[in-house]
Amino acid sequence: MAERTPIRVMIVDDHAVVRSGLAAFLAAYDDLELVGEAASGAEAIALVEKLRPDVILMDLVMPDMDGAMATRAIRDRHPNIQVVVLTSFPEENLVTRALQAGAISYMLKNASAEELVEAIRKAYAGRSTLAPEAAQALIHRTTRADRLGHDLTNREREVLALMSRGLSNVEIAERLVISHSTVKFHVSNILSKLQATSRTEAVALAIEHGLIQPSTDRD
Repeated sequence: MAERTPIRVMIVDDHAVVRSGLAAFLAAYDDLELVGEAASGAEAIALVEKLRPDVILMDLVMPDMDGAMATRAIRDRHPNIQVVVLTSFPEENLVTRALQAGAISYMLKNASAEELVEAIRKAYAGRSTLAPEAAQALIHRTTRADRLGHDLTNREREVLALMSRGLSNVEIAERLVISHSTVKFHVSNILSKLQATSRTEAVALAIEHGLIQPSTDRD
């Protein structure tokens, strides 16, 4: 019987240690073959043209171009390539954006090795896998009242409150002890969820709808 061709997998994550860990994990499975790694969405789009993977493990929170944007660009050009989102964030807006962009599956980075490899195999076969937290987020999105800002996460509310005090992204990152790129990601989500075109408009809408209290104190 002819030996089955391994599933060609590409990893996209801006953290080298994550890419290294996933590469070591993939090497343990004979039916999976790592064909490339990318540290950004833009790099992923360029590499796909050359490597033509079967399945991409795609991070979401990355600087410059996030995973959802990269997924949409890749799927538009190569609809036969399946994208499995692998992230630490199960928020409703992220799940929806990723799936609307064309991702077939949404997995969290706390998934076991067997869960992740099964998601890759199912994606290759055209079948979807949703982490329980992602499935629950979608349920919440369809059952929760459609009130402006209802889908803001606790972290996004914290960022929004600091935005209202006039803090910059760098200052917010220092205050919350998170990376600058993560703050940018949260701010982008806030603007999207509040349907705002600027930070000032987002803060004004948040105050108007009682999401935060008005404040001029930067401390």
